[in-house]
Amino acid sequence: MAGGNFMGADEGGCEYPGKLTRYVALTCIMAAMGGLIFGYDIGISGGVTSMDPFLKLFFPSVYRKEALDTSTNQYCKFDSQLLTLFTSSLYVAALIASFVASFVSKKYGRKVTMFLGGLFFLFGAVLNAAAVHISMLILGRILLGVGVGFANQSVPIYLSEIAPYKYRGTFNVLFQLAITVGILIANIVNFLTNKISAGWGWRVSLGGAAVPALVILISSLFLDDTPSSLIQRGKSEEAEQLLKKIRGVDNVDAELKDLVEASEASNKVEHPWKVLLRVRKYKPQLILSTLIPTFQQLTGINVIMFYAPVLFQTLGFKANASLMSAVITGAVNVGATFISVYCTDRYGRKVLLLTGGVLMCVFQALVAGLIGWKFGTTGVVATVLPQSYAILVVLCICVFVAAFAFSWGPLGWLIPSEISPLEVRSAAQSVTVSMNMLFTFAVAQVFLKVLCWMKSSLQPLCS
Repeated sequence: MAGGNFMGADEGGCEYPGKLTRYVALTCIMAAMGGLIFGYDIGISGGVTSMDPFLKLFFPSVYRKEALDTSTNQYCKFDSQLLTLFTSSLYVAALIASFVASFVSKKYGRKVTMFLGGLFFLFGAVLNAAAVHISMLILGRILLGVGVGFANQSVPIYLSEIAPYKYRGTFNVLFQLAITVGILIANIVNFLTNKISAGWGWRVSLGGAAVPALVILISSLFLDDTPSSLIQRGKSEEAEQLLKKIRGVDNVDAELKDLVEASEASNKVEHPWKVLLRVRKYKPQLILSTLIPTFQQLTGINVIMFYAPVLFQTLGFKANASLMSAVITGAVNVGATFISVYCTDRYGRKVLLLTGGVLMCVFQALVAGLIGWKFGTTGVVATVLPQSYAILVVLCICVFVAAFAFSWGPLGWLIPSEISPLEVRSAAQSVTVSMNMLFTFAVAQVFLKVLCWMKSSLQPLCS
């Protein structure tokens, strides 16, 4: 994988006349806010599943094991397929929704797809906040998943198509930055709502998802569609005016000509899925769109992001301490993403992927060793965990999270979105989203069960 020069075939790597306008910067920031809904959900689910009132109402068997049964192995306190289904059901819905979103994105544009993503997410947030039965929770999670599938399919493509070639990597990383900000906000919300003595704090946490939903919903109303999407839908004159607006110059003939040619080639492709899967020249894009999100999830990052509070409680941290530790890792996640914002277009994709992969592998092994040293396979620790041990575990997890945040996190979305030509771009992005969601679902569904089964000997695969 070459470092630093991925592009869609329609751009050809050319630097067209133009400059980075204030309008483009603002537009990209607004569009990147689509990452907030994905990030908020990742952060919120693990927090509410560590709250006693939530567990008492929906998962009483887990509550009994976690709070009342001291004989239960520490690794197995949260082992419940129903509990993991609450977390992972969203990602099955997102997987399926991404294929529908591919069609919507090509036929109606990126802007409409983002709007629908925010709308579905809003409905899901309201349903979850009002839930009185597990079925309402799961249905709400499915609606959230549809929203995530639509947003994750459209936002990275939007950013790649609207940003000038020179700044594409930087602006696309804003999507991952928004995800990390969403995770951090969710962790802070969980920490604060857990202090509500009346026991309804979890409703605030789950209902809070309506805020990022409204952000992307309202933002999408003020965004222009991308020139590529407009041309693809036969609106060439509108696309030309938009190009002049976003590039800040009147001379956009060369870029417009290339976009029109790419669109004409795209329109000749009646079945982009068949072309992507069967035509040999698109095999590199198909392979990368499949493997990059797969390896991104097999790093094990979402075990930390989903289950950080649960994992810290498993290690013996008290409820508030576990939520605060999750806040700390969330803050590190946000901070380290700025490294990628700065370095992606300066040093290239390959350098960041390799550096992050090595660091993740080393510090993940250290976390496994520390857990095994203290708990062994019995899951029982005879004394209160010393503060130095707790700090060391959190520190190793923070380094692991930081390494992901500047490498496989943002680049796992950036690279697939910028390597595919226009005629197969929506289909290729759906492959990326679906593979990401498939392995996210698998990790979320099996981790707590496998943790109980294999004890400390299991940590997620090194990247």
